[in-house]
Amino acid sequence: MTATALTIAGSDSGGGAGIQADLKTFSALGVYGSSVITAITAQNTRAVTAVSPVALDVVAAQLDAVLSDIRVDAVKIGMLFSPELIEIVARGLAGFDGPVVLDPVMVAKSGDALLQDDAVAALIAHLLPRATLVTPNLPEAARLTGGDTATTSDSAAAQGRRILDLGARAVLVKGGHAEGPVCTDFLLCGDDAPIELTSGRVETGNTHGTGCTYSSAIAAFLARGEGLESAVRAAHSYLNGAIRAADGLEIGGGHGPVHHFHAVWA
Repeated sequence: MTATALTIAGSDSGGGAGIQADLKTFSALGVYGSSVITAITAQNTRAVTAVSPVALDVVAAQLDAVLSDIRVDAVKIGMLFSPELIEIVARGLAGFDGPVVLDPVMVAKSGDALLQDDAVAALIAHLLPRATLVTPNLPEAARLTGGDTATTSDSAAAQGRRILDLGARAVLVKGGHAEGPVCTDFLLCGDDAPIELTSGRVETGNTHGTGCTYSSAIAAFLARGEGLESAVRAAHSYLNGAIRAADGLEIGGGHGPVHHFHAVWA
């Protein structure tokens, strides 16, 4: 059977992040993608100029339309924007028993807010315990735990532990926002020691959509039947290739996108 995945996220009119990045990633990895759009953004490589949440009943209708007809092997959740949207999505996924990857999208690459302040508590209460894996970057991990942004490996892993304590089954703390020539991500599952995934930092300004791409790649590999650690490792490798090839796209005048089809296009 064809592996299938569902992305629940906002739309990026510039095509580098959000729903667009998720569907590109699914396709690049041989997975059929369906979508539920939670918000419309006016966005390019330089800035987010407008955000408009999709009506709650329309979000619920999209979820029902997909799940009532299409077999979904994995779900990726991205931008949700408001507490009300979070509750609608949690309710719509109540009967879904497959893997769920939650990317707690809070701020765009441009610095624009994509999650309301009062939505963080709703995210923790309604979706964190539902997720197979939560994938915060360092600023998002700090916001989820109410601390400062981690500056050391120990503090990043400690925040991951605190997110596990909040009810998450597994956490991937992404280290791309840290300094230094090496990026290290920490995968935490239960009481096991953190699994470190490292890669050399790529000198490029074209990293728009890295978080969306990473989480949707993990969902794609889970949809293909990979175990969690295997899916994360494969997604880590795929994202690294997409970043290394990003400068070849020459899209926009700001933070350009990663190259989702780096292994497909000639």
